Amino acid sequence: MNTQIVNWLKTYAEDAKVNGFVVGISGGVDSAVTSTLCAQTGMKVLCVEMPIHQHESHVNRGREHIKQLKERYPNVTESLTDLTSVFESFKNEVPADFEESKLNITLANTRARLRMTTLYYFAGVHGLLVAGTGNKVEDFGVGFYTKYGDGGVDLSPIADLMKSEVFMLGAYLKVPDSILNAAPSDGLFGDEKTDEAQLGATYDELEWAMFQDEEGKSPADFSGRKKIVYEIYKKLNRINQHKMKSIPVCLVKRD
Repeated sequence: MNTQIVNWLKTYAEDAKVNGFVVGISGGVDSAVTSTLCAQTGMKVLCVEMPIHQHESHVNRGREHIKQLKERYPNVTESLTDLTSVFESFKNEVPADFEESKLNITLANTRARLRMTTLYYFAGVHGLLVAGTGNKVEDFGVGFYTKYGDGGVDLSPIADLMKSEVFMLGAYLKVPDSILNAAPSDGLFGDEKTDEAQLGATYDELEWAMFQDEEGKSPADFSGRKKIVYEIYKKLNRINQHKMKSIPVCLVKRD
């Protein structure tokens, strides 16, 4: 698995005639695994920290990972771009008199989109590809990412791996224990709110539900917690289809 992904990354980058990859580092396992795989290609890898009112624990884990990665791979460099003031300037320029829950989620997505813009800035000036950090259950199961935010990438090296597989690969790649032991969190709210708290289910549960869905099961096939989890999965999969499908194009009939 490891060698296959590394070879795929290197071949894609060489065919695209670029210098390497840029990866946004969050302090989570997905970005840690992705950046390590990119580093193993031997090509240039730029790890970018982009804090926006970031929780200290996320920042510390991200910096620990970058430090370790630079010590192991001489082709890895880093950059810090604090986007907090940019985010606050944006908030000052747009109206805020909306329902609090909708405003909070919209601003969380705005953080992700500011980071995407920053990564493409670095990609442009250094001749790099933006490497995505999404895994299979997030990208193709429940759509747990920001459209044109962390979903805006050039290639997705771990998008065919379940979250459990990402953790296993992370252990194999010697990602810091602080990251492997941390509860997954998207870090978009400035606190330690976990992904499980947002989704209503653990990744192990969602992986199970994704497999059941592929087998053609329905909520009626389950009871108790399994029924609840499967219904959560089906709902998220349904409402987030707009993220997973290609942009719809109106095909105009011409005489």
